[in-house]
Amino acid sequence: MVLEGEMDGIGNNMQKKAAELERLAEVLVTGEQLRLRLHEVKVIKDRRHHLRTYPNCFVAKELIDWLIEHKEASDRDTAITIMQKLLDQSIIHHVCDEHREFKDLKLFYRFRKDDGTFPLDSEAKVFMRGQRIYEKLMNTENTLLQTREEEGGTYERALVGSEFIDWLLQEGEMAAREEAEQLGRRLLEHGIIQHVTNKHHFANGPLLFQFRMNFRRRRRLIELLHERSRCIPESHDSPFCLRKQNSDGGNTSFLSVSPTKEIKVTVGVRRSSMSSSCGSSGYYSSSPTLSSSPPVLCNPKSVLKRQVSPEELQTLGGSFIKKTFTIVGDAVGWGFVVRGSKPCHIQAVDPGGPAAAAGMKVCHFVVSVNGLCVLSHDYRTVSSLILTGPRTIVMEVMEES
Repeated sequence: MVLEGEMDGIGNNMQKKAAELERLAEVLVTGEQLRLRLHEVKVIKDRRHHLRTYPNCFVAKELIDWLIEHKEASDRDTAITIMQKLLDQSIIHHVCDEHREFKDLKLFYRFRKDDGTFPLDSEAKVFMRGQRIYEKLMNTENTLLQTREEEGGTYERALVGSEFIDWLLQEGEMAAREEAEQLGRRLLEHGIIQHVTNKHHFANGPLLFQFRMNFRRRRRLIELLHERSRCIPESHDSPFCLRKQNSDGGNTSFLSVSPTKEIKVTVGVRRSSMSSSCGSSGYYSSSPTLSSSPPVLCNPKSVLKRQVSPEELQTLGGSFIKKTFTIVGDAVGWGFVVRGSKPCHIQAVDPGGPAAAAGMKVCHFVVSVNGLCVLSHDYRTVSSLILTGPRTIVMEVMEES
């Protein structure tokens, strides 16, 4: 007979294990995103030393310079600590394995994925498989991810368990249904997918599941130093809100814009991701500076004075003018919040984000995203379009003249 206390202990152990796996996944994804960026800017390249060529490596001292220049670290000590995290997790290593510490010197280091020495244990394999499946689903036209209903609730970008298994077999990911179902269970246990209401494990049936992990969210390297797993689940309602998290002792001031309140300054909320804040506590934006630099109050009251129709926006000679913005997402997103329906509007803009730099303002009405007209869509659909698209987005908006 299992006592209640023993059941609580089992549940706590499962939650602890899930948190550890989620943390490992975030480190792996963050490291891979950094590796790709460093290849793109040629920080990683073949280098020679004492008549020997070391392929695909970087110089520690140069990388620290790069991290500080690109505001991924505030100082050299922080940069060293970040890279030590990657070294401890066997994501990078010294090219001759002579140093187990990351040093601010002219030493060569390399990502293990670039030389085939990455330790592919069972946990890492699940995350890599999950990432490949996620990208394949996002990059191909399919009807698997749809707005679906279960038990009276409506869920965006949801897939049916049995249809997911069919797709895995068709794509050659697995050879048999039983194996495909087992893969689905492992993806759920590792926090990559989840049942839409968290009531069921993965099964070959009509239940709905969603990807819990957004592999495309650009992680900030500073997140590697946050020991606690994220305590607020990500939402796909709007990927441009800056998620509220517990203060870690910093004294950072943020602007908070809620649908019914004027701007206020909230202390102790740290800019962290492009994911939505939970509930209706408000939408957060900030400049990545400490409170010694006063925030720029560039968000007026963001409630629309009146609702307009798509027809009014498109009327020739009307009171609205069209503007086009090209916004390149940074490490924490694009820096704006979209809300409303048919048409959507810009609810808030991060004063220090890419959208503000491009000229976007609150109360702009969204006309198109990357050439696709969205006048007849709600904010969830528009958010999903941007979240699953490229880092650079082209948006057409209407501004009242």
